[in-house]
Amino acid sequence: MNRQLYTGLIIVLGIGACALLSLAWTPYNPLVLNIPDKFAEPSLSHWLGTDQLGRDVLSLIMRGAVGSVSVALIAVLLGLMVGVPLGMLAAQRRGLSGNIVMRMSDFLFAFPTLITAILLREIVGPGVINAAVAIGLFNVPVFARVTYSAALPIWGSSYVLAARVAGRESIWIGGAHVLPNIANTLIVQATIQLSLGVLAEASLSYIGLGVQPPQPSWGRMLFEAQTLMAISPRLAIVPGLAIVITVLGLNLTGQGLRQALDPRRESRS
Repeated sequence: MNRQLYTGLIIVLGIGACALLSLAWTPYNPLVLNIPDKFAEPSLSHWLGTDQLGRDVLSLIMRGAVGSVSVALIAVLLGLMVGVPLGMLAAQRRGLSGNIVMRMSDFLFAFPTLITAILLREIVGPGVINAAVAIGLFNVPVFARVTYSAALPIWGSSYVLAARVAGRESIWIGGAHVLPNIANTLIVQATIQLSLGVLAEASLSYIGLGVQPPQPSWGRMLFEAQTLMAISPRLAIVPGLAIVITVLGLNLTGQGLRQALDPRRESRS
């Protein structure tokens, strides 16, 4: 029984369900201020209490999950759509062409997520899409390298050579033979990048480059709570736990998938 996978999936599905539910319903409107009820302690009316502006913390956490999950998903999809074709091309071409493709992906490593987000802010301003693009651009060389390493030996396998002798096009071979054989590796890497994406989104929102007010964000909740630790440490603990639990769930899912999809697992057992 793969307990890591099941535990991770339960956490991830729970976070995803809260994010989807918050689009239609939250206990209170997270955008409405209620100053008389500020710093209310947890109760039956407010399960996690209220913040310095009287907003229900549970509602903020639920709606904040939307930004974290959506940014991480968009960033991973961007990395997959650009990085995987680059890695496949480099593995198929090898030689000078392959080296050029890989060096281009390495060039993107010179621009970390924070630097890319700052550049995008100066050009088009801060926002969810810009944060997702900044994180996604960092994911591109990651997926390119993983794809290249996994696909390189498959392009030299006997069944790929047989397909070439039969006159099959490289695109057809890549889609029919190479990609299915490296899909397990890409799925595991995607879960890892999702967890890193949640952390990156929280970091960008913390410094004002991610989700913008008045939309709730776990990272900005931490930023707003840093000066209120002596008054109400709960305001920092709750969003911090939300980030930790989400990242833990994604990491457990990735580790569980690695074990479940490992072709050598049967032989070891």
